Amino acid sequence: MGTAERKLREKETLRSLILESAKKLFIENGVEQTTIRAIAKNIDYSVGTVYFYFKDKNEILNALHTQGFSQLGLQFSVLKNVNHPMERLMAMGRLYIAFALENPDMYELMFTLKEPMEVLDSKEHEQWDEGISAFRALKDTVNACIKAGHFNGHTAEPLTYMIWSVVHGMCSLYISKRTGSIYGNEPENLVNAALEEFLMMLRKL
Repeated sequence: MGTAERKLREKETLRSLILESAKKLFIENGVEQTTIRAIAKNIDYSVGTVYFYFKDKNEILNALHTQGFSQLGLQFSVLKNVNHPMERLMAMGRLYIAFALENPDMYELMFTLKEPMEVLDSKEHEQWDEGISAFRALKDTVNACIKAGHFNGHTAEPLTYMIWSVVHGMCSLYISKRTGSIYGNEPENLVNAALEEFLMMLRKL
């Protein structure tokens, strides 16, 4: 390994370390209470080192936000091998729920906080690429379902948004502890059962 390659790897390793430290502190203490100084102290580096990689806390949040969507997109990519579009749509719903329930803190960083989107808004000519990519994967599957004879009379884009909104709502209610208050000690069972009910409805459209 050459010197340049080794230095690049070291930079990538340190950047990942900063992100892991930030995520841990955001989860433990909340975003507002977490400072750049605290993130640096947690990994025994100087504040200047953190600022070398990230302009401010919002940029760190944006990087975590991107990281989460990349993980979700990677899982979705496996479903390209599912040939039947309706079965692929069902699998996407189950995978999405599983991702949210297994990674509740990351899911909150991805969807609840406004700061990552504010970073995008502050930069000209930049789009929410990871979000657009996830939405496109879902919309492409909905379009394939329509071409296969499902969802007669429905339009792909608003239907895709509705599907995403419903499943996201189930995840958000669970993560914000609302589901447990109406279903006792096993809220995951209600989320998964509700998803299957929703998927059954989609099959009948």
